Amino acid sequence: MTLRFTLCALALSALTAQAQDYQASERAQRIAQKSILIDTHIDVPYRIKNKWDDVSRATEGGDFDYPRAVKGGLNAPFMSIYIPANLEFEGKGKSYQLANQLIDGMEALVFRAPDKFAMAKSSKDIYTHFKQGKISIAMGMENGSPIEGDLKNLKHFFDRGVRYITLAHSQSNHISDSSYDIRRKWKGLSPFGKELVVEMNKIGMLIDVSHISDAAFYQVMELSKVPVVASHSSLRKYTPGFERNMDDDMLKALKKNGGVIQINFGSSFVTSSARNWYEQRNKADERDKYIKENPFPYATLEQVLDHIDHVVKLIGIDHVGIGSDYDGVGDSLPAGLKDVSSYPNLVQGLLDRGYSESQIKKILSGNTLRVWRQAEEYATQF
Repeated sequence: MTLRFTLCALALSALTAQAQDYQASERAQRIAQKSILIDTHIDVPYRIKNKWDDVSRATEGGDFDYPRAVKGGLNAPFMSIYIPANLEFEGKGKSYQLANQLIDGMEALVFRAPDKFAMAKSSKDIYTHFKQGKISIAMGMENGSPIEGDLKNLKHFFDRGVRYITLAHSQSNHISDSSYDIRRKWKGLSPFGKELVVEMNKIGMLIDVSHISDAAFYQVMELSKVPVVASHSSLRKYTPGFERNMDDDMLKALKKNGGVIQINFGSSFVTSSARNWYEQRNKADERDKYIKENPFPYATLEQVLDHIDHVVKLIGIDHVGIGSDYDGVGDSLPAGLKDVSSYPNLVQGLLDRGYSESQIKKILSGNTLRVWRQAEEYATQF
């Protein structure tokens, strides 16, 4: 969960021009439908905590539900166990409580619709459920706050099915400094954070380097014995000065580590113009007036593809995937990628840019499955 928007911001779509109409070809539709398609960051758990909805059926709001996922070919979403980054939760037992409740919500979803969903706790489960025609519900924890300084909690959440942890969120916590937080308390990872990274490797928990500071990122690179993920990050090349995204040196370090960056679809992650719009809106004396006079500059599918292209050209096809941040970025999604039914448009864009089907399948799932398997294999020696 990367951004929270006011009601005014949520109404932006009514104030802007109609999005371009994208039409995926039969070939693109077939690739999306016949491939394992993993999106490493979807914020359904916190969405339905705030306003419950049965996403096993068609829903009026949100970016994810079962019918739209089927239409888009999404069969393996990582649902985000998102914990707000504030003092109310950090170190007081509340984050541990909330994390367990959000996991309960995903288990309840599977319980209500076992013909549609199944919990995925291993890379092997993804293949099994795909053959069964079910959507795998994998889980990643966004913000390591629920660990609360106790490695027993790490094992607890692993046993409950969490398979990656984003070490921090929008504020530094007891594990790591955040890219958003100008107070660099730890100058990277805390002493406990360094211990946690080692232990995550040992149990097969993937380390997610999205959200953490540059210093923390490079410390993770030094410590981790297995590839890491950046579960929902994009590129600083297209958003200069935005530390939340990754720069070229970080991408090169990620390649050396063997990891994968999963590209975030949120417009402010994709273009500087969207980031600048938020900054100007926040400075405006009258926000409503600013919004009315300055329509939000949505990113486009083409600009998302530019991020993928740059990763491929710089470090290779084996290091990029999808981490849309659906249900986590409000009304800021690009034209052509408005919800989970839109993945065929992405496939079409990749085809149009000359990617082969085998390369597209690496982006859709192959690269993420590879790092997941490597984490599992490394853990078998302990």
